[in-house]
Amino acid sequence: MKKLLLASSVVAILAIPGLLMAQTSKSPLPPASGQGFTQEGLKRIDTFFADQIASNQMPGAVLAVSKNGKLSIYKSYGYLDKDDQKPMTTDAIFNLASMTKVMATVGALTFYEEGKLPLNAPISDWLPQFKNMKVGQVDADGKLTTSPAKNPITVQDLMRHTNGLTYGGRGATPIHQFYPAGSAPAAINLSTEEFIDKLAAAPLLYEPGTVWDYGFGLDVLGIIEEKIAGKSLGGVLQERVWSKVGMPNTSFQLAEKDRPRLAQPLPLDPLTGKPQKVDIHTKQVKFDCGGSCAYSTAGDYLRFGQMLLNGGSIDGKRVLGPQTVAFMTANHLNKDIKNNVSGTEPARVGYGFGLGVAVRTERGLSANNGNVGDYSWNGAYGTIFFVDPKEQMVVVMMGVAPGEIRKVHREKLNALIYGALEK
Repeated sequence: MKKLLLASSVVAILAIPGLLMAQTSKSPLPPASGQGFTQEGLKRIDTFFADQIASNQMPGAVLAVSKNGKLSIYKSYGYLDKDDQKPMTTDAIFNLASMTKVMATVGALTFYEEGKLPLNAPISDWLPQFKNMKVGQVDADGKLTTSPAKNPITVQDLMRHTNGLTYGGRGATPIHQFYPAGSAPAAINLSTEEFIDKLAAAPLLYEPGTVWDYGFGLDVLGIIEEKIAGKSLGGVLQERVWSKVGMPNTSFQLAEKDRPRLAQPLPLDPLTGKPQKVDIHTKQVKFDCGGSCAYSTAGDYLRFGQMLLNGGSIDGKRVLGPQTVAFMTANHLNKDIKNNVSGTEPARVGYGFGLGVAVRTERGLSANNGNVGDYSWNGAYGTIFFVDPKEQMVVVMMGVAPGEIRKVHREKLNALIYGALEK
């Protein structure tokens, strides 16, 4: 690959079997090509993506990696739309799915720092529908009974997934059947009021504060942010996060002029051979769901990760205080909370959960490389994000792989990145 670095732009020619493309895009961070990585390791990364694309395991991807605050890797691979033979570019736009949750959490923590959102406060302070929740129990015959919850759902429970508001698509019990399948389906089919009323009327899967279980916590948190600010979640994040970080391509409502940059999945799932699609690409959402609905680019999200790694600021603009970022990225699952994190992300053995992110508590248990204190979360459509403070590294990979193969990509990319480090 030949690369020419010019002021704030990166111009790259990338050779992939059957595809040669030129691209120009603004550099998200000061460039330092390959800093901290071996040339051999960088070649392995390129070969991996070329092989995956050539074998129809993924349509394309954008990889953005910073090391010591500098842009070390910033490349696009393969196709934005393989059906149309449209090359991937570094300014491609992707639906973030659950990587939205990290941004919604940061937005909420700006209110926390202002004293407007205490973490131990019950969410019924803003959403009275949740005042008298019931916990469901299912017996051996499948019969559902309920009993009053002993604990209120708190703001902290929303941020760390200990609230009992489960995703309906994550189980087949009578309790799961009360809930929408996931964040995006809920936002596509329900208004804000309908969504809150539906969740508040459902039995909780667990007693609040006792079990980590993936679900709608960050969607509810986003709605609380809207109530505090009197504006949409997109408006909140634009004012408090995106404009400060410098994320011009990040939004909940994708403008028509930007649709040509929206990356598309392969028409068939590589593992099952069945047709696949991303519904939110073509269906309008009825509210800005903090659990799934935002769009962004690799460059924008890299700047967001760098802001966190820097302790809450970037380019002289502060989003959060350093102690708040340290608090966010610490483990919030104490010994009395059942940790089911690895049930959602198979490589998460040895991880706890902070506020909006998984946090590594032990090294050597996970199938993924890394260091104690690294933090991350990924998206169901194939996006990947992790920060390693010890290595002073942020990694963002944007791809569109809505099937189970995305989990294979996560493990392989992790091995490639850590294997390429110089020391």
